[in-house]
Amino acid sequence: MDKIFPEIKKIKNAKLRQKTADCLAEAIKQGGWNENELDNIPFTLLVKGEVPSLVTHTRAVTQTSIAMAGVISTIYDDKVKIDLDILVSGALLHDVGKFLEYAKEGAKVTKSKSGKLLRHPVSGTALAYAMGLPEEVLHIIAAHSHEGDYVKRSVEAIIVKHADFANFEALGG
Repeated sequence: MDKIFPEIKKIKNAKLRQKTADCLAEAIKQGGWNENELDNIPFTLLVKGEVPSLVTHTRAVTQTSIAMAGVISTIYDDKVKIDLDILVSGALLHDVGKFLEYAKEGAKVTKSKSGKLLRHPVSGTALAYAMGLPEEVLHIIAAHSHEGDYVKRSVEAIIVKHADFANFEALGG
């Protein structure tokens, strides 16, 4: 997974790094995708026209999250505690449910049966839970989108949410 998502190497905790990689691999497998198709999975079906891939979007959100955390940590010093391992894992997995939410229909990508019933924050959280990821990462996945508007987000979840929406809206979403 580190060839597809090199940011995974930034997770210092080896166990968390491996669980993050395993969760991504399992989502790709369960969704019926293979590594050669990943560049053809759009990050959203909500924007008309050509959009970046889910992999590109995930990497952009992860890098944006890391940059935001760096600024916040530098400016506010010890007033804001950010767990970078949790942040990076959560950013890499924030849209992991989209591998399940989307399906191939010939040359097109559409909503899967599962995707019509469960949005990606729900399916992604369920998969990450089954893969044994910590609750702090589950929280980021579950709370990164509108579903999270009803919970108090952790600092890491706030950062990932805003990194995600900044990237989404910059591309016309």
